[in-house]
Amino acid sequence: MPLKLASIQGRAHFVIGSSNDFRVVDVEHSSKGSLPSDVMACFSVWQSLRAHAASLAKTDGVACSIEQLDCPVPQPRQLFAVGLNYKKHAEEMGSPLPTTPLTFAKFQSSINTPCGDVRLVGSTCDYESELVIVIGAGGINIAQSDAWQHIAGIAAGQDISDRTLQYSGVPPQFSLGKSRTGFTPIGPWVADMDDNASRDDLRLTCSVNGEIRQDTKTSDMIFDISQIVSYLSDICQLFPGDAIFTGTTAGVGHGLKPPIYLQRGDIIETTLEGVGMIRNRCV
Repeated sequence: MPLKLASIQGRAHFVIGSSNDFRVVDVEHSSKGSLPSDVMACFSVWQSLRAHAASLAKTDGVACSIEQLDCPVPQPRQLFAVGLNYKKHAEEMGSPLPTTPLTFAKFQSSINTPCGDVRLVGSTCDYESELVIVIGAGGINIAQSDAWQHIAGIAAGQDISDRTLQYSGVPPQFSLGKSRTGFTPIGPWVADMDDNASRDDLRLTCSVNGEIRQDTKTSDMIFDISQIVSYLSDICQLFPGDAIFTGTTAGVGHGLKPPIYLQRGDIIETTLEGVGMIRNRCV
């Protein structure tokens, strides 16, 4: 089976199936102790996880739902985000196209579960659907041609943004505006893309209360996954379990005319082709 890694009550689990119908297998128990129970420790032994996942049968494990899942990468040593990485999003925000990946840090305390509630603050909170890279084999000065060898997998993510806080200073406060508690849902799991020929051309959508607001292909990124990993590794060492948000496309509430921001009771669904869906309620 293709490797998908989830976390349940702090323990690493293999995932068999899709977001709507899947089963889970405890990693440590299934491997008779040869693989770790801690999900963050799994990214350092990704090749061994991949080999073990290939031996699992479709009927192994127990039925599960995405509401039972924790964040699959709960404690990344480094949590990066790339801004304005889709041409149409840069245009709707009135920003020039970047010539290098515009990178900022998000804070670990903002991480949320695949179905965790998002507590809104103020009246200008916004959604941003994103593909999230999770590093497997760390490294420094990684060549673009080798980048995928250093990636464990990818996940769907929401980069919830407090626009008032984000634009409250000069320069803008991107890190703070996008790092309120619970503003970074990731999931539903980390999916290995080693055998996916379309891994650089995946559909990414975001709906609010069932209305599609964002719909793109990740091939529309200005800087693709390999370029981002190589660029960051030339500046700072990457470590197993590091997470990188790769940017959002057009359709954010702030870019609509007039703007439409998130309201309490809204349901945000973020779906990444080849991975799955996360669903978050605004409270």
